[in-house]
Parts: sequence; structure tokens; C-alpha cells
Amino acid sequence: MAKTTGSGSRHLSVRVRTAKRRKSGSTRWLQRQLNDPFVAEAKRLGYRSRAAFKLIQLDERFGLLKRGQRVVDLGAAPGGWSQVAAQKVGPAGHVVALDSLELAPMAGATVVTKDFLDDDAPAVLKAALGGPADLVLSDMAAPTTGHAKTDHLRIMALAETAYAFAAEVLRPGGGFVAKLFQGGAERELLDRLKADFAAVRHAKPAASRDDSSEMYVVAQGFRGGRFDAAGTTSR
Repeated sequence: MAKTTGSGSRHLSVRVRTAKRRKSGSTRWLQRQLNDPFVAEAKRLGYRSRAAFKLIQLDERFGLLKRGQRVVDLGAAPGGWSQVAAQKVGPAGHVVALDSLELAPMAGATVVTKDFLDDDAPAVLKAALGGPADLVLSDMAAPTTGHAKTDHLRIMALAETAYAFAAEVLRPGGGFVAKLFQGGAERELLDRLKADFAAVRHAKPAASRDDSSEMYVVAQGFRGGRFDAAGTTSR
């Protein structure tokens, strides 16, 4: 049961009482969702997740999305980033939302149900896009274990794999955006990105929760490097 608290009609918050069958962690999550302005705004605007505002804010800062671009959204479910990308690139562009989970159709995007780790995924994606990508997005996060170091290593492994995929489908001059967690193990990936892109920067959008260690790496100006069998880049 939820109860609003506050004075007057301004700054109302919702306090959730713990139900008999609901764990305290679930209660905290529900209370945070009910009091999150980005959740409310996402519902109002028809976005599938509050994460849509993270991409909007990254785009405002770095100018990622342009009319007519080909964009890939890796691990797209539930689809908030794909919605934003489709709006930005317009009818002349093309957005492919790739996920191993089935996604409901969305306006302006092609949904591909496939694991990006599959050997044929780059070829399938290029066929769906109609050519190489201008931008590859990854807001993926591995399931958390509660152990900070382990969780950091898992998200870094996922980001590194996402970039290996991106390097196969990006056109020269393209961009790559991926979620990271702060923790000190991202140096190897950053070194690769700095070798393969003209500019590599970090950002934490205002829509990221204050208590989250997530951040985003934004790489622009792809030079066309490729990973060899050893995992290093070549020209």
C-alpha cells in the first residue's frame, strides 16, 4: 500500500508500506520508482523506460544522433533508447534494436531477436541496417551479484564484448556508447577506444541515479580499427 507524504500539493513523496509477502528490497525499489520523476516523465511521454532520458542527455552533450543515421541498440530491451534514436534519426535513418529477448514492435525501429554474441550477428545486423552503422549504443548491464568487484568485472567484460561487435559493424567516423561501472578495471578498454577513435570521453547523465556507480563512455570518430584473434587492434 502506498501513502503520499509532504506539505500542501508540492514535493509530495510516496511512502510504501512493506507487505507481508514483499521483501524489504522490493519495497525500497517500488518506493524509489514511485518517487522518481524520470519514471513519471517516461510514462507521460510514452517511453518504455526511464533510461530514455540518459540517451537524450548524452545526445544533448555530445551530438550523437543525427538525421539519416544508421543506429544499433545492443541489448535494446525494453526499448527506451531505440525509441529516442528513432525519433532523432527520423524516417531517412534506420534503427535496429537487437536483443535476445523478444521486443514488441516500435515505430521507426527494426526489432531483431538475436544474441549479439552469435557468430552471424554482425552479418545479420548489417543486412537489417542496409549497410555499416553510424552509431552503436549499449546500455547493457550484467545481472548484479551484490559483490562490487565481481559486478564491475562483469560489466567491463560485457562492454568489451560490445565494442568488439561494434568494431565489426561501424563505418569510419562512427561512434560507440557503452555503460560502465566505476571501479578501476576499465583501462584496457579505454586504451583500445583511444587507439580506434578520435575522441573518447566519460559522462554520467543527470538521469542516472545518484547512488549508482554507472557512467558512460562516449567514443566518436571511429578510425576503422579491427580486432585480431588476440583481441588487439590492427589497421
